[in-house]
Amino acid sequence: MTDDAPRVETEPEESEEPEELDELAALTRERDDYLDRLQRLKAEFDNYRKRAARDRSDLIARATEGLVKELVPVLDDLERALEAAARHEEAKLEEGVALVHRELRDALTHEGLQEIETDGRFDPHVHEALLSQPSDAEEGSVIEVVQKGYRLGDRVLRPARVVVAASAEVGPSVDGNG
Repeated sequence: MTDDAPRVETEPEESEEPEELDELAALTRERDDYLDRLQRLKAEFDNYRKRAARDRSDLIARATEGLVKELVPVLDDLERALEAAARHEEAKLEEGVALVHRELRDALTHEGLQEIETDGRFDPHVHEALLSQPSDAEEGSVIEVVQKGYRLGDRVLRPARVVVAASAEVGPSVDGNG
């Protein structure tokens, strides 16, 4: 079995492997680059979060420190008032308590505390009506303050607890004929 036909040797076709390998390597590099960027971004965000928490904590500590510094003299005055009370010096005790009240009020005012106004009409946003009672005053006006209310900036810390005027209605007569 001899084959007389001329034998043509063919070179194997160049495979597309090197091109595919180059593309695969490029995609791998791109993937690794994205992964590296993502890991760096995650680390930066973690650092930011930790720094923000630390800054917030420092801010709270400084604010607390400022308030405490203002209240320490009040504590001193209370101690002096208690010493005066132990010695039964009523006049000094009254002066001491008045001084403590004034210093505490001033310290809290300096921090932004404001007393809620109670003159005029009842306002449900800043007042809490404990009861209404017949009065000659205009209906709906505040006639008595049971407990002062306070706001800090725009926020109501505690509403003023008040008694509100109701219309002065004639009740039943005493003799039952009315």
